[in-house]
Amino acid sequence: MFKSSIRLLLASATLGAAAASLSACTSAVALDPAAASNSPRCAAVVVRLPESIDGNGRRETNAQATGAWGTPARIILRCGLPEVLASTLPCVTAGGIDWLVDSSKAPSYRFITFGRKPATEVIVDSKKASGVKALDALGFSIEQAIPSDRLCTEPASKN
Repeated sequence: MFKSSIRLLLASATLGAAAASLSACTSAVALDPAAASNSPRCAAVVVRLPESIDGNGRRETNAQATGAWGTPARIILRCGLPEVLASTLPCVTAGGIDWLVDSSKAPSYRFITFGRKPATEVIVDSKKASGVKALDALGFSIEQAIPSDRLCTEPASKN
């Protein structure tokens, strides 16, 4: 009887520990897919995404052509946005990619690829992660999958 009680207690403890470890798993990051998220180019971006950016591990997402890093998510990527052909936003080059910088919700910065179809956006919580490191880490994935057809600043044509 005593041995049966110990076995039952051990089995209960094991099941309790297993349930606790499962509930400690992080859930998928809920994101909305972009309109052209089914683009083969976006699929090519996603398969090349890094497992870690600036010390933030990659997370599962619930939407096609997206990526997220950090707990809570500090870096978010969405591929499949309309190509940006002209903008008044400032432009930077990082990771071999021209990015438009939207600082309207700082310290959360939105970076949008320029001259690539489809466009990709990256949102970075600058209090928790480096925008430059995020763009550098993601540049290869985007550059290999979505060719550039223009630069942020092109010389004025001479007539």
